[in-house]
Amino acid sequence: MEEVWVFNGDGGTLPAAIFSTRERAESWIAEHRLSGCLTRYPVDAPLYEWAMAHGHFEPRYPSHRQAAFTQRFSSAYLEHDHYDAGERKA
Repeated sequence: MEEVWVFNGDGGTLPAAIFSTRERAESWIAEHRLSGCLTRYPVDAPLYEWAMAHGHFEPRYPSHRQAAFTQRFSSAYLEHDHYDAGERKA
């Protein structure tokens, strides 16, 4: 499956950068001493459907099937790491 690495800086509401490899992302994060979260996202796979297909989420309420829920959906099951001043947190 094709993937991208998305960096969301602390306090940001939109991604600051998207990379084709983790190595490129981490180099940029370290170079600029950034803080935030780097997450691996599947390409052409909406997270709502991805989470259901991988057994991480099942809609329990009618509101879970509405657009307002789906458009805000995210999953902590995506591979991700947090960074502080360019250093990956353990």
